[in-house]
Amino acid sequence: MRAINLKAPKDVKLVEIDKPTVRKGDALIKIKSAGICGSDIGAYRGTNPLVTYPRILGHELAGEILSVPEGNKKGLKVGDHVIVDPYLYCGECYPCSIGRTNCCTDLRVLGVHTEGGMSDYLAHPADMLWKLPDDMPWDIAPLAEPLTIALHGIHRGGLKAGEHVAIIGAGPIGVLAAMSALAYGAEPILIDVVDERLEFAKTVGVRYTINSVKSDLVSKVSEYTKDRMAEQVMECSGANAAIASCLDIVSNAGRITLTGWPKSATPLHTDVITKKEVDIRGARTSANEFEEAIDLIYRNGVDVRKLLTKVITLEKTPAIIRDLDENPGNYMKVNIML
Repeated sequence: MRAINLKAPKDVKLVEIDKPTVRKGDALIKIKSAGICGSDIGAYRGTNPLVTYPRILGHELAGEILSVPEGNKKGLKVGDHVIVDPYLYCGECYPCSIGRTNCCTDLRVLGVHTEGGMSDYLAHPADMLWKLPDDMPWDIAPLAEPLTIALHGIHRGGLKAGEHVAIIGAGPIGVLAAMSALAYGAEPILIDVVDERLEFAKTVGVRYTINSVKSDLVSKVSEYTKDRMAEQVMECSGANAAIASCLDIVSNAGRITLTGWPKSATPLHTDVITKKEVDIRGARTSANEFEEAIDLIYRNGVDVRKLLTKVITLEKTPAIIRDLDENPGNYMKVNIML
C-alpha cells in the first residue's frame, strides 16, 4: 500500500509498504481521507520531542470498514463509515479507570509514538472507531478529530451560554473553539498576532477579535465584556507570554484551560490566581467528544468546510507538507483524499 513516510526530520516521501497486520480486536479500514495537523508539521521540522523516526504520519483519519470483529461493542459492521480515535490508552491506569483516557500514563498517539494512517489502509482497535453518517462528505470528515480537541478545551472550562471565552491563538483549534462557543450560545473573543487569521475568524462569525501586538489586550477584553473580563480563557498557542497573559484577562472566579503546549516553563503570578480565585486546568487532546463533534459537523452547527483551504491527493502530500513548513500563513487546513 501507499503511505506517507517521515524517515527523519525534513525527509518525507510517498512510499510503498506492506498492508497492516490485523490483530485481535482490530478492524481493517480503507482510509478515504486524512487531515494534515500542526503536529505533523512539527514532526517534519523535528521540533516535536515525542515523535520517533521513521514514522508513518497521520492521526486525523476517516475511512470505510473492510473487516471488523463480530460482536464488537459498538455494533460496527463491514461498510460502515468511521472516524478514528487516534489516542491509544492502556485501560488500566488511574486516569483510564475514571474515564479520562486522554491522560493515560502510557498514552500513544498515531503518527507520533506509533504508525499513523496517511496510507491506503489502517488496522485499528474496533472499540476506538466512531460511526459517521453514511452521507457525511469524506473531505470534511477528518475535521471531527481537531474539533474534539477544541471541544475538550471548552468542556474543561465549563463554558456556559451567555459567557465570554477569550481564545488565544487563531489557528485551526482556536477557530474551531470559537465556532463551537458560538454554536452553544457563548461569545468568543479571538486573540492572535496575525491580522489575516483574525480577519478569517470574522468570516466564520466571530464578532470580537484582538491583535495583541497592536492593541492593549486587557483594555480590549474589558471593553468587549463591559468590564466583566472573560469568564473562561482558553490558551491554544503554547506561547509563554500568551499563557502568562491569561491571568490578566480572566474574570474574578473565572476559569483558564491550557490547550497549547509550551516549549518551556511559564512563570505565573500565583498571587493573582489567589486574588481572583482562578481555576486553571490542563486540556490534553480529547476524551469522549467524538460523537458530539460528528453531530456538530453533520447538522452544520460548526461549518468546518470554511476552514478547508485545500484538498489534495496522497501523491501531492509530501510537497504540501514542505510548503506548510515554509509558508504556514497560506493555509488554515489541508485534507487528503485517497
